[in-house]
Amino acid sequence: MQEEKNRQIGMAAAIGACFMWGILPIYWKLLQDASAYEILAHRICWSFIFMLAVIFLFRRGKKFVMDCKEIWKDKKRKQLLLSASLLISVNWLTYIWAVNHDHVIETSIGYYITPLMSVLLGMVIFHEKLVLGKKISIVLAFIGIVIMTWQFGQVPWISVILAMSFATYGALKKKMMIDPITSITLETLLVMPLALVYIGYLWLSGASHFGSMNWTLTLFLIGAGIVTATPLILFSQGANLLPLNVLGFLQYIGPTITLFLGVFLFKEVFNWTHMIAFSFIWAALVIFSLSERFAIPQSKQKGKTVVVQE
Repeated sequence: MQEEKNRQIGMAAAIGACFMWGILPIYWKLLQDASAYEILAHRICWSFIFMLAVIFLFRRGKKFVMDCKEIWKDKKRKQLLLSASLLISVNWLTYIWAVNHDHVIETSIGYYITPLMSVLLGMVIFHEKLVLGKKISIVLAFIGIVIMTWQFGQVPWISVILAMSFATYGALKKKMMIDPITSITLETLLVMPLALVYIGYLWLSGASHFGSMNWTLTLFLIGAGIVTATPLILFSQGANLLPLNVLGFLQYIGPTITLFLGVFLFKEVFNWTHMIAFSFIWAALVIFSLSERFAIPQSKQKGKTVVVQE
């Protein structure tokens, strides 16, 4: 019963995170007067401040200190944490730059590739096993992604960077098994010195958009911490409670929303080739969902988990 409850919590958290990521391009478009580097720097700093507020408001101070002591004693977890911090920074920068340079659909493709990377890492690193239905869904999704890549005539670098950085980030989070709040706070803390240096440089050079006459932009830069940290907390919770292959396919929610925004709100090109590709992907999602649906009662009868983890 507890295992099933944890699974439900993990599903809810992961779906919430993916939905928020799906609508995030709208927020970054509001900040496009600032450069991607300036937005990233503020995103890091205000995320850290927001996480400190979360720790204080929810009285997680003792837990945070205990987690820090445990991580400090474990060299491997420190290395994983630093790697995760750098990977998510690269991912953030790439995504912000792409959205504000009219590559929203390309970011959608990147996050459609991400689940395939997550499934691959789940099989290789965590020895997760897949039933036949899930294997078929992976093949169909892969075909859809190949069609989208062919449409570009070459592998789009934005999509590749987003997929590789975020899938690996998810795997590292699962490997570390650190409390989500602690993890995100430390991840932003590790890269914050670089962010502060860059913000200081902008101030001294007179190129900063923070605190200028445009107070709306200033408030949106501060809010970047909230819209960044909230889905990351949810995603971390989902990563700790779900197998990577399940977590990976839930991530299709975000790019689907982003695709619709790119086509209908930002008026980017969407042709029949895209339609065929996405048809394969949605077929994959249906098959995957059905295999999950029928695997749960079967696992209860046998007293086994749905997917074998490490």
